[in-house]
Amino acid sequence: MEIEIMKFTFNPKEGIDNPALVISDDKEADVHPRLCVLKREEGQGFGFYLSKDAGCRGHVVRQVESWSSAEWGGLRKGDRILEVNEDFVDDKEHSTVMLKVQASGLKLYLLVLTAQDYEFAVSEGRDLMLLTSAYRPIEGYSRPRLCYITKEPGSGLGLSIIPIEGERGRYRLSSVTDGPAERAGVQNGDRLIWINGAMISALSYAALSKMVKKCEEHVTVLVVDSRSEDCYNRMGLPIIPAFAKTHNLPYRPKTLHLTQGPQGYGFLLRQEKLRSGRTAHVLREIDPCSPAEAAGMEDGELVLAVNGEQVEDAEHEGIVSKIRQSGQQVTLTTISIPGRDYYTQLGISPLLLYEDNIPKREQFLKPPLPHQEGHQNPRLCVLHKEGAGFGFKLGCVQNKPGTYIGQVLAGERAGLCEGDVVVEVDGQNVEEEYFDDVVRMIKEGATPLRLLVVEGLGYEKLRNTRQTGKNVFPKKANHLVNNHMYY
Repeated sequence: MEIEIMKFTFNPKEGIDNPALVISDDKEADVHPRLCVLKREEGQGFGFYLSKDAGCRGHVVRQVESWSSAEWGGLRKGDRILEVNEDFVDDKEHSTVMLKVQASGLKLYLLVLTAQDYEFAVSEGRDLMLLTSAYRPIEGYSRPRLCYITKEPGSGLGLSIIPIEGERGRYRLSSVTDGPAERAGVQNGDRLIWINGAMISALSYAALSKMVKKCEEHVTVLVVDSRSEDCYNRMGLPIIPAFAKTHNLPYRPKTLHLTQGPQGYGFLLRQEKLRSGRTAHVLREIDPCSPAEAAGMEDGELVLAVNGEQVEDAEHEGIVSKIRQSGQQVTLTTISIPGRDYYTQLGISPLLLYEDNIPKREQFLKPPLPHQEGHQNPRLCVLHKEGAGFGFKLGCVQNKPGTYIGQVLAGERAGLCEGDVVVEVDGQNVEEEYFDDVVRMIKEGATPLRLLVVEGLGYEKLRNTRQTGKNVFPKKANHLVNNHMYY
């Protein structure tokens, strides 16, 4: 590597604008991220422990085992993790970071700072994401893209694969403007790295063409632009799916945050053997109106993780025990059976691309608590339908009349709150109506939808008050109107 040495002559008239003085006072260069590449054998761990202290920023390496792959890879106790497999994670939930590490396979790439450098950077107000970008030898580089392309009648995949002259096993792509490939995230001139789980560097053009022709309805490709490919080559890093941003993938893991109700969570976990031969932990028999249904659980989904810990290969009894030991709340990461089959065919873990975008304050649904005192004022909420619906989900106690607001999407929802008891729908009292009937009334009603609701904490007291002859549901209530999209 050549180092260019520049000489500056001191000029008193320039003062601190003199380049030599500016460089000597610059503390930016004092903070140096370093890349740790960890390799492990099948069935073994990487040999380090990661934690996040309450009230403290950053994901901290608490312990590195002697003679482990972590130690050999240069990881040290106290290091702060900035990136996992090229993905910036300093601002991500700790459970998300743990899953990314667990799903990395036999190789793990960590960009870290020492504890001292991290604390200094934070105290100086440095942009840590910008700091990681400065680590790269080329400005403006981009991560590779994992793109799912669906064939269309008449245009096929909408791309051509062109061999790079004089370079065996290297190909560039030419995409049709606004064709299937371009809409899936492929850019004209991209380098093709990987297709349907197979690296193409060892494939001849004839073999590659045959592989593409065999694809029936869709194909998944890993691509990168030429500038970024040069950047990875200069850093000595492979271009792999673990580094990729995703475009248009048909399946993704989802996160379910459940709060236990009076009759439990409302689902059954069974161990089943799938058609693919894989043994999986499957969610079955989801009770209507249960916390599981309110959280979006669907029959037949597979459990990938419990409370941020990967469990696909764990013993069934152990998974059941983890859920029971969670107490009143549990977080499950799941995926559909077709989704798991898709990632199996690609040879990667679905958790490799896991993201949990649910804000902390909305993670756990709060079921109504009708036997405690709370606010008693009824509220008339006027909901304007946009898109698919009104922006909330109903809940109920199984086999009993009455409904409550089980979930509200993020943001203002016309004053509607999770746990509110539904008293009227468009002026018609529904306290003694069953769940299915209330749903039908909402679907068949006009827009805007008018719901008279009472916070669950005070509903019981209001009912007792009404029995004394007082009018507790007056015609004039607080009108809260909102024009956001509702479901």
